[in-house]
Amino acid sequence: MAEEGAGAMDDKETPRVGAAVRRRRRALELTLAVVAARSGLSVPFLSQVENERARPSRRSLEKVADALGTTAVELLAAGDPAATVDVVRDEDQGTAGDARARSLVRGHHQLQAMEFTGDHDAGREFQHRNDELLYVADGAVEIEAEGRAYRLGRGDTLYLTGGVRHRWRATVPDTRVLIVAVAEHIDAVSERHRP
Repeated sequence: MAEEGAGAMDDKETPRVGAAVRRRRRALELTLAVVAARSGLSVPFLSQVENERARPSRRSLEKVADALGTTAVELLAAGDPAATVDVVRDEDQGTAGDARARSLVRGHHQLQAMEFTGDHDAGREFQHRNDELLYVADGAVEIEAEGRAYRLGRGDTLYLTGGVRHRWRATVPDTRVLIVAVAEHIDAVSERHRP
C-alpha cells in the first residue's frame, strides 16, 4: 500500500493534528486497530500521526475524521492553539494545479473557514450539522444538493442550511473555494419570532 501521509513535510504545509486525533480517539474509547479498520489506513501510520512523526494528506485526514465521527475541519481546528486575534498567512503557495486544503481559522472557535485550491473529489458527500457558505474565489464548481445541480463561477456563493447533503467539484483548473461554517462542536439554533 502506498504511504498514506506526507511524511517529513515542511511545517508550513500541513498543520499538526496528532494530538487532536489522539484526544478524539481516546474520548471515543477506540483502539488504533479499530480506527485503522474503519479508515483503511495502517496502524503504524496512525500511530505516527498521533505522535507527530507523520502528517496525513488531505484525503487521509478525511478518512481518519470519518472513522472518528468528526470532520477534517474539526481535527484541524483542534490541532491548532486558539487565539483571540490571529493572522493566517499563505506562505505556502504551492504550484498551479496542486490540490490543497488549509484552515483559515486556527484553533477551536465557533467559526470555521477552509480554503480549497485545485481539484476536489466530487465523490465524497458532506452533511454538516450547521449552516455553511461556499464562495468561489477563482474558477468554477459544480455542486449537487437536494437532488439539484448548481454551477457557480468566480464571485458566486451558495448557502446550505445545516443537514443538507451535498457534494461539489472544481470544473476548471486552479479553482479556489472558500467554505465558511459554524463549527461542528457548536449547536447553532435559529429562534423563530412569534407573532
